[in-house]
Amino acid sequence: MTSEQPIQRLRVVFSIGQPVKYISHLDLMRAWERALRRAQVGLSASQGFNPRPKLVFAAALPVGFTAQAEIVDVYLEKPMKPEDLAAAVEAQLPAGLKLVGVTEVPQALPSLPSQVSAAEYRVAVSTDEDREQVQRRIDRLLASDSLHRVRERPGGGREYDLRPLIQKLWLADSETGEIVIGMLLQASARGTGRPDEVMAELGMAQGVRAIRRLSLGLAAG
Repeated sequence: MTSEQPIQRLRVVFSIGQPVKYISHLDLMRAWERALRRAQVGLSASQGFNPRPKLVFAAALPVGFTAQAEIVDVYLEKPMKPEDLAAAVEAQLPAGLKLVGVTEVPQALPSLPSQVSAAEYRVAVSTDEDREQVQRRIDRLLASDSLHRVRERPGGGREYDLRPLIQKLWLADSETGEIVIGMLLQASARGTGRPDEVMAELGMAQGVRAIRRLSLGLAAG
């Protein structure tokens, strides 16, 4: 790894499974760094006294969530075919991380986090209510003009309106017969919706069994 300017930008899509759903975002970054180094990928590095491999993740995944299509941009100082990087790194990933695909993207595109506009989730819920009752909860929430909440942060809470952050909310199909709620939430610099907060507004937070992020929506570059 050197501090040379990158000459290639590869976009890697990967899934996060049960074995690693409780690791932090920092640990996830380290796992990818180790896997790429073991695969002998020619990574570019940041400038400065403590250069780091240039890996840029689209959005941090909350601890305890699984994910189907997370995204990281890998910057290389030696070019590789996307399929060669995929073959080299796949065997080096720890259990729970699985490669979905690798493509080359133009270096001139905006930073990956700035392209993220939305995130789609599935939330599995344990409840005594039937689908009709849950649908009524969803309908009442969608009919609300505003959903004022306070998000706790270091230094104090921040008031915000959750309603405009909910782009879509629906009762999803499930092969197991359990209650699964789908939601498409805004995820941008203007505001980010969180599925746990949506479930709290539905009055079903205590019954949440699992949350999976299916995809991240990217704005056109």
